[in-house]
Amino acid sequence: MIAAMAFTGLDYAVLVGYFIAIMAMGFYFWARNRSADDFTAGGRSLPGWLCGLSIFATYLSSISYLALPGKAFVDNWNAFMYSLAIPVAAAIAVRWFLPLYRSSGEVSAYSLLERRFGLWARLFASGFYLLYQIARIGVVMYLMALPMAVLFGWDIRVVILCTGVVVTVYSFVGGIVAVIWADAIQAIVLLAGALLALAILLMGMPGGPAEVLAVANENEKFSLGDSSFLILSKPTIWVVLAFGLFDNLRNFGVDQSYVQRYIASSSDKEAAKSVWVGALLYVPVSALFLFIGSSLYAYYEGHPQDLAEVRTIVAEQKLMQDGVSKEDADYSTLLLETSSKLKDEDLGDRVFPHFIAANLPQGVRGLLIAAVFAAAMSTVSTSLNSSATLVMSDFYKRLFRQDSTDAQHVGVLRMSTVAWGAMGTAMALALVRLTDSTLDVWWTLSGVLGAGIVGLFLLGVTVPRLHGGPAITAFAIGGVAIAWMTISQTNAWPEGWERYANPMDKLMTIVVGPCLMIAIGSIFAATGLVGDQTSRKDWSES
Repeated sequence: MIAAMAFTGLDYAVLVGYFIAIMAMGFYFWARNRSADDFTAGGRSLPGWLCGLSIFATYLSSISYLALPGKAFVDNWNAFMYSLAIPVAAAIAVRWFLPLYRSSGEVSAYSLLERRFGLWARLFASGFYLLYQIARIGVVMYLMALPMAVLFGWDIRVVILCTGVVVTVYSFVGGIVAVIWADAIQAIVLLAGALLALAILLMGMPGGPAEVLAVANENEKFSLGDSSFLILSKPTIWVVLAFGLFDNLRNFGVDQSYVQRYIASSSDKEAAKSVWVGALLYVPVSALFLFIGSSLYAYYEGHPQDLAEVRTIVAEQKLMQDGVSKEDADYSTLLLETSSKLKDEDLGDRVFPHFIAANLPQGVRGLLIAAVFAAAMSTVSTSLNSSATLVMSDFYKRLFRQDSTDAQHVGVLRMSTVAWGAMGTAMALALVRLTDSTLDVWWTLSGVLGAGIVGLFLLGVTVPRLHGGPAITAFAIGGVAIAWMTISQTNAWPEGWERYANPMDKLMTIVVGPCLMIAIGSIFAATGLVGDQTSRKDWSES
């Protein structure tokens, strides 16, 4: 068992000052939320660069902030192929999706699905999104708090509660304007923190940057991975590129939180600018974090005692997840056993926070930890505002109170913000006692439903005549394929049925599922099975 690392008074001052500044920003924008449109779309008057920084900060959650260095540390730069697909997805979003959202007059991204396919499609997409955000908030806060708790000896529940309260309060009082401005500031904190960490890391190596490059290159830490073109059973560069294209279409094309940034922009030109600022900023920044991971590999190769400490930290985290107390008589034995069973990939996400805690000077350490919190908070605040927007527009206003007033809409938005903040925080607290397998189940389910939403939108764009029963059939067939591809690669698949399992890498699910929906829909359209055209509406029709 290791001792908690020092977090000095200056570090606390930096971290607490950051929290206070973010809270103050929320209250500053309180008076600007006089209507539901102000709360959800900022009066549709924000500059594109600001919305773009918000998109970037939302994109770079605490998962990415810690996971990207971890991927390069354990493997290579294979994940960068995902980033290279972003400009293509952004171009598609700007060309086809953004004009639809800007001209719809709606704040909900999924109102378009109702126009094309019916109310069922809107409620499916919106309902899944709302459930997904509860889990996403919980996972983001939990994965941020877990290394902080072990590194510094903080109570993980206190870390989660403090983060949840701060984010919920400034999202509640400030609406989307406060969220977007906070995201922009957090983006700057994220970049400053990462650049500082890299500079200190490179200067801390005896041979400087040259040694980092030599060690990392010798161990293929700058490789993009397997370039085999026709192999779909593992994450080759082409598989990751295809996954990146479709997953980023989900982000830039159909994700409610991104759509709200487009609508909040002051003009179509500014909305397009927001897409490109967010997309083109993430590509080099993802390379920065991957380079940090390669540099960390070189550093820990020369400091094996530090890597052993990381191994112990990860073992402590796993025991904490399993509910094992440090007061148990056999804790030391369990710690050694757990540590000995760890694989390299178990350590990846923990090397960056360990380096921050162990090697950065006081004050700078506080800034970097604030950056980790910033990555989580920007994602959570966006989830809260977008979830509240859908509760108000797709359920309260659409299903229950179509004659409701604007004041009632604002009330629902604020109550929903608090509700989703509370449920997301509760989810994070629940994860403290749950195992990794529980997270795996959730990500499996989210992958199935997320691919379904992408498929629905692409089906509507590529097969414009399809409606009614044929559209539902195409969606259902694609959904079954997505479920099979996902479940057959888990422990839920029956023993002895291995020959019927999905032979492709799991990343191909979000590629194959939507493509199958489009193919089935196209066959229906070619044979004249397009559904009742009297009730069909194009995207642009109200």
